[in-house]
Amino acid sequence: MRPLLLLHGLMDAPCTWKLVRPRLSAELDVLAPALPGHDGGPPLAEIGGVGGVVPYLERLLDDAGHATVDVAGNSLGGYLALRLAERGRARTVVAFAPGGGWAPGDAARENVLALQRRIHRTLQRGGDLAGAVATPEGRRRVTRYLTVRHEHLPPELLLEQLVASSRCDLDPFVDEALANGWPLDAERVTCPVRFVWGRADALLEWPAAAARYRALFPTADWIELDDVGHAPQLDVPLETAELIRGFARIQ
Repeated sequence: MRPLLLLHGLMDAPCTWKLVRPRLSAELDVLAPALPGHDGGPPLAEIGGVGGVVPYLERLLDDAGHATVDVAGNSLGGYLALRLAERGRARTVVAFAPGGGWAPGDAARENVLALQRRIHRTLQRGGDLAGAVATPEGRRRVTRYLTVRHEHLPPELLLEQLVASSRCDLDPFVDEALANGWPLDAERVTCPVRFVWGRADALLEWPAAAARYRALFPTADWIELDDVGHAPQLDVPLETAELIRGFARIQ
């Protein structure tokens, strides 16, 4: 089977793909690693800091015997998918609301990164995380920046994400983004690329956050999802699986 690499976002974990992965595994050999600096992944110090994340992912592909793979990622994961494409390691890319690509002085960069720091600090203070997802109201609160729909999300999945978020080594990623904007060399991306953005994204808001990628990738395939938030893999997992599988299949 063709290999597919799934990359989660900042302060997230591989479990974010839990509702999508069964739909993909029937046709694709799915790899869904924990990113460095995240729960289950290696410490950033072991790979040379944030700048070592993409080389680390390349080593994972090398170890698995894959020169190129189809790649899908959300948020930070979408950005990393494009970085892999820069280096010729992606056969196709499906980027769900990717972060990065900010222009110097873009106020949106500072705003979203400050918000993520506040969320992270709140989670690190502890508290009853299990209790936070025990009620529909609590589940709505903890998913407010990720989804529009939350009723179908298992509490145990949300708890796993909250715990992983609290354990993320966030500051180095934020510091790097503030200093350099997570740049991209779009001219080096030669594989087919699909961007998917929820029109109700409360973290990287549509359409402003997508404008920079429209400018960088004017010929890319674009999908806009009504009433979907920042994490389509949680909001609309069946549609998300088909957007990944279908794009890989036709290329």
